[in-house]
Amino acid sequence: MAQINGNYILSGLVEDDTGQPLPGVSVKIKGSTAGSTSASNGMFSITSNAKFPLTLVFSSIGFKPQEFLVNNPGSMLNVQLVTQSMVINEVVITASRQEERLMRSPVAIEKLDIRSIRNSPAPSFYDALENVKGVQMTTSSLTFKVPNTRGFNIPNNFRFLQLVDGVDMQAATLGVPLGNAIGPTELDIASVEITPGAASALYGMNAINGMANLITKNPFTYQGLSIYQRTGINHVDGIDHSASVLSETALRYAKAFSNKFAFKLNGSYMHGTDWISNSTQDQNPNSLPGANPSFSQLNGANNTAYDGWNRYGDDALAGSNLISISGLTINGKPNQTLRVARTGYYEKDLVNPEVKNLKFDAAFHYRPNEHTEMVYSYRIGDMDGTFQRGNKIRLQDVIVQNHKLEVKGKNFKILSYISLENTGKSYNVKPLADNLDLYSGGGNAVWAAKYKAALVSQLNTGADLATANNAARAAADAGRVLPGTQAFNDLKSTIIGINNWDIKSSLIPDAPATGGAALVQKSRMYHLEGQWDLSKTIKIFDLLVGADARLYQIIPDGNNFVDFSRPIADRNQPLPDGSFGNYVYYKKVGAFAQGTKTFFDEKLKVVGSLRFDYNPYYDPKITPRIAAVYSPVENQNFRVTFQQGYRFPSLFEALSYVNNGRVKRVGSLPFIDQGLGYLDNSYTQTSVVNFNNAVAAAGNTDAAALANKGLLQTADLPKARPERINSFEIGYKSVVFDNKVVIDWDAYSNIYNGFLGQVQVYVPKNSMLGSDAAVLAMLDRNRDATTATTTTAASAGQERYRVYTNAKNDYHNYGSALGITYNFYKTYSMAGNISFNKLVANKTDDIFVTGFNTPILSTNLSFGNREIIKNFGFNVIYKWQQGFLWESPLVTGSVPAIHIFDAQVSLRVPQYKAIVKIGATNLLNRRYIQYAGGPTLGGLYYVAITFDGLLEK
Repeated sequence: MAQINGNYILSGLVEDDTGQPLPGVSVKIKGSTAGSTSASNGMFSITSNAKFPLTLVFSSIGFKPQEFLVNNPGSMLNVQLVTQSMVINEVVITASRQEERLMRSPVAIEKLDIRSIRNSPAPSFYDALENVKGVQMTTSSLTFKVPNTRGFNIPNNFRFLQLVDGVDMQAATLGVPLGNAIGPTELDIASVEITPGAASALYGMNAINGMANLITKNPFTYQGLSIYQRTGINHVDGIDHSASVLSETALRYAKAFSNKFAFKLNGSYMHGTDWISNSTQDQNPNSLPGANPSFSQLNGANNTAYDGWNRYGDDALAGSNLISISGLTINGKPNQTLRVARTGYYEKDLVNPEVKNLKFDAAFHYRPNEHTEMVYSYRIGDMDGTFQRGNKIRLQDVIVQNHKLEVKGKNFKILSYISLENTGKSYNVKPLADNLDLYSGGGNAVWAAKYKAALVSQLNTGADLATANNAARAAADAGRVLPGTQAFNDLKSTIIGINNWDIKSSLIPDAPATGGAALVQKSRMYHLEGQWDLSKTIKIFDLLVGADARLYQIIPDGNNFVDFSRPIADRNQPLPDGSFGNYVYYKKVGAFAQGTKTFFDEKLKVVGSLRFDYNPYYDPKITPRIAAVYSPVENQNFRVTFQQGYRFPSLFEALSYVNNGRVKRVGSLPFIDQGLGYLDNSYTQTSVVNFNNAVAAAGNTDAAALANKGLLQTADLPKARPERINSFEIGYKSVVFDNKVVIDWDAYSNIYNGFLGQVQVYVPKNSMLGSDAAVLAMLDRNRDATTATTTTAASAGQERYRVYTNAKNDYHNYGSALGITYNFYKTYSMAGNISFNKLVANKTDDIFVTGFNTPILSTNLSFGNREIIKNFGFNVIYKWQQGFLWESPLVTGSVPAIHIFDAQVSLRVPQYKAIVKIGATNLLNRRYIQYAGGPTLGGLYYVAITFDGLLEK
């Protein structure tokens, strides 16, 4: 050991139990922040001014941690670590907001460490989450993937929290983390901790379904220059797109100066061709009442009310572009009505599949003493992609940034950050399709008149009904811009450049509908939190307390968020200064306390926590959690947990005000309804559809409408409140058979109350429910001036709203998950996990479909050897997922079963400080979807090379 300026340099060698040098071993001074990692030759060195004697703690994945007492400066140290099952002493932070053994966590928790990530066939650490027990991944784009656990899955998952080093990664106004768009690079990820199920007792807000915490490398511990290059190919079958190259490059550099100051820089760039949504199933077949079941000639491909997956502008089910053409003579019968949907455009023609993700982050660490560390970090990401909210959103040049300042000591932590969002050149696919049809094909009334004239002419010449309708559609679509033409591209560019969807476009001065599709959202999110460990003060039991505050600042765009203090007619209009009014704010505060006590020689650990949350728009909420972990013998752990969680509506669920293609989507806060009437003067969409079906079957007259008015049901929407979950969980975790087998099992039961979702309602204009005028306003032909083709009675028409509100029923789901890992011969291992999730059916229908959207059964099986021969390893994973029903406001349909193989081989080249990995996901290229209306995923084949400067000293 050398001494420089009063600091000692402690150095030594770390080996495994066979005498081989161990790289990447964490070496820390116990009770201090000082530490390092061993190099490729097993050597390490630490600079410190700590007083002797001191204790060095050595830890590495797959080896038993060891403490080494150093009494005074002396000769070089030589330490040997003993191989053991990797989870025995694995430490996690997320489950209880402080370090604890994974084996004795009070709730279910999964961890991906560096070695697991390296051995995974997944092309990135984020993709590897898909193979974790209990995790269901939803892929909307190469750049946009969202995990979920334990049911109620949606592509924009409000219920699953994602953190990076404790920082919430959500884009506030979009309301969802943008995958890993500004998260860690492949070179900077240290581990990922996933907590399935409710975590809101400690984390509040949107952690009701679970959370993931992505933990990055500390520059004091992981130093040097590292380079990563992944090159792959997808679309190899050429069905959706020609074979395309995917490339990702990443750099990391970290440097520490003595034990006081360190920094790290990370950058990466990914570019490729996205998966394409090309499923075209008809979700309104002619056999359904919403089409034309009386005319069998229109079955199948001849369906005039076709409403296809991934086609927009043909929205028959939503009623936006479904036109009733009356007064026809069909098959010799007069006064017949035909339902016809606009033609629309396919998503693949509206969205450019080219995607990119450029991200950079920097962190500066300062240690004023051995027990305190101060960190400032900055992250920025620029990404493209597609994701599904109420409609598909094309994200183009979206930029999200955050600044973090953190101070952490021996028993406290203070964290503050600000996140900034700018949606760049993004646009909404639905109004783009609507307006392409509008500007080039005319409004619905104009288009319907052309269709009817051509249809009558064809029928009069003796054409059959299917042929006549095909000719009528061609006549009505004459002049409509077609994909691939310059006229289409020019008009598309114009529409996606118009921000306000609620005003007439200057392209057509008398255009009766909206004009643009641009998604212009900018916001800021401010967050402050702190926690204090009072265990040394209280002494009777361990006590952790904390508090947090969050403020959202929304810049109104006149399109998604508006200034509600302005008159209704002006909210979508810009002010003279170009703004759309005053900033809108949404905020909350919270605090928690957690106590931990052990009994019976630490065999029983009891953990209790209580959290308080307050949002000015809602009543305060108290969230309790009580858990017990019993370990009768070493490495055998049983646990039981009960917790209650609340979820305040997300920013979009609370305050949105969106004209989403002739249907206005509005947030759940009741003041939004002032002057609109959807809370207490509206009919449910289901009843309006049934009403129109009955009226059409009875001749589509006013008399028929009034005779069937009893079918209309009042929506009677409740006052919005936070969503609540009561969750009960049991679990067992053990390492048995001489540390060769790891068993991890859990089971849960959840009851949701006040489940938040969307319901579409119809409001009669200038009339009250129950009146004849209100009844007539619900007729398809009296929808509004743009769609009426005939009017036999005076009607002011209707307004349609899709409202975020609470379900009236409670929802009960339950499930279980089992994971087993068997290290059966040297470094060979087999692993498998299976997850079961089930929703209990309610006896009565609700005001909206909640959408469980989760397979009952799914499983992953893996077989591998990280070093079958020196420096060479492999891993193969088989994934199977049962088919299930996907339900959403946009698309409802069946998701077929998935059964795919992933595989990788890796070669470590120590002399070049390199690791080469050749891998494939969906090795056999079996095409599949993960959700209805989502992209079709195929095989991705890649080569990844990492030059790791951490192996240098």
